[in-house]
Amino acid sequence: MNLVKTNISGAWLIESTAFQDNRGAFSRLFCARELDGILGLRNIVQINQSMTRSVGAVRGLHYQQAPHAEMKIVRCLKGRVYDVVVDLRHESSTFLKWTAAELTPENRLALVIPEGCAHGFQVLEEDSELLYLHTAFYTPAAEGVVRFDDPKIGIDWPLAPSDLSARDLNQPHLKEDFKGLVL
Repeated sequence: MNLVKTNISGAWLIESTAFQDNRGAFSRLFCARELDGILGLRNIVQINQSMTRSVGAVRGLHYQQAPHAEMKIVRCLKGRVYDVVVDLRHESSTFLKWTAAELTPENRLALVIPEGCAHGFQVLEEDSELLYLHTAFYTPAAEGVVRFDDPKIGIDWPLAPSDLSARDLNQPHLKEDFKGLVL
């Protein structure tokens, strides 16, 4: 596994190597020892999988507030997605900046979303599936949503966003005086 910095502090791309032979391929999805530099003392406590059917669909931008803030590691198991991280941390040098990566099974990339950052993605190929590793349990009362088209952030989605949940679509834009998340 190789770690590649992004333009967001604490957000990383994980490059995995596939070992191939005549039977197929083997690739390590997670190794705590190899990721110790970014995980630190955090444990993976929950693993989720999502499947999204339609091209252009956007899920997110979701996060959990302290004390339930979580780090996520996201990997595409099937299809192709444009995966986005938005920095919402109050005192971060990259506050309200975003980064994105295209995730596919073929490129074997995973994206690390640090605590205090929102995560979302757009489906670029139908029936795309993502695997999520979480360092905190899902806590509905701590969940927050940032609108996918918020002008303060200005995400450049590759396709016209479509097929959003009512919750994601009905979020207001960030208030002018939004100061960010305190962890």
